[in-house]
Amino acid sequence: MNSSKPAAALAFFQSNSLPMLVQEEIERLIMTGELAVGTRVNESELAQRFNTSRGPIREALRALEEAGLVRNEKNRGVFVREISFEEADEIYELREALEEIIGRRVARAIAPDGIERLKGMLKAMGSAAKAKDVEQYAQLNLQFHEVLLETAGSQKLIETYKRLIKELLLFRMRALDNGGGLSVSVDEHRDIVDAIASGDAERAGRVMRQHVADSRSRMHTAMGRPDAGSPLSNSSNQQGA
Repeated sequence: MNSSKPAAALAFFQSNSLPMLVQEEIERLIMTGELAVGTRVNESELAQRFNTSRGPIREALRALEEAGLVRNEKNRGVFVREISFEEADEIYELREALEEIIGRRVARAIAPDGIERLKGMLKAMGSAAKAKDVEQYAQLNLQFHEVLLETAGSQKLIETYKRLIKELLLFRMRALDNGGGLSVSVDEHRDIVDAIASGDAERAGRVMRQHVADSRSRMHTAMGRPDAGSPLSNSSNQQGA
């Protein structure tokens, strides 16, 4: 038996999975703020931190650039990407449309145990909100929407949505903390679960879209910018919704 084949296969797996593992870890550093927005990414420090060569670091950074989390400036290096208010606002507008699609699909597809899982998450979110633990609440919030996304059952939707969410994370944290979102977000998520549990796809879509429109408005407040409001949000206010 040729023992070199398993060894070669293992080496191939390790060399191909390492950049992915490094990418996930660098992404975590960005998402938690340890690598702050606008800061330069030091390849040597990361290579030392992860006990690897700079090759996997470069591969990981190229993937993160494609994902919109870092930018590569010629002759200057790689920096954690900073998103302007205007770009964030455009992403929120796209999210409104995507969340409406997700809400409709989930209302048609979710099983009773899925509803119970969401209710359990609501309870945890309520506890985090009561404790004013913004970071914990933000993580639970992401997990809640990931469950909805998985239930929606569309790979293309998952890929598109996750990229947008990663780009918006820091803005969403500020909206929860400074825009007044923590005090009302649990109720909004409870409305989402109720709408989904009703099985009414159109209602679920509307509630999901309105949730994002309200989050967008809170982002405006957190950033100290005039709230132009989305067409949906303005229409809902006029109707007393």
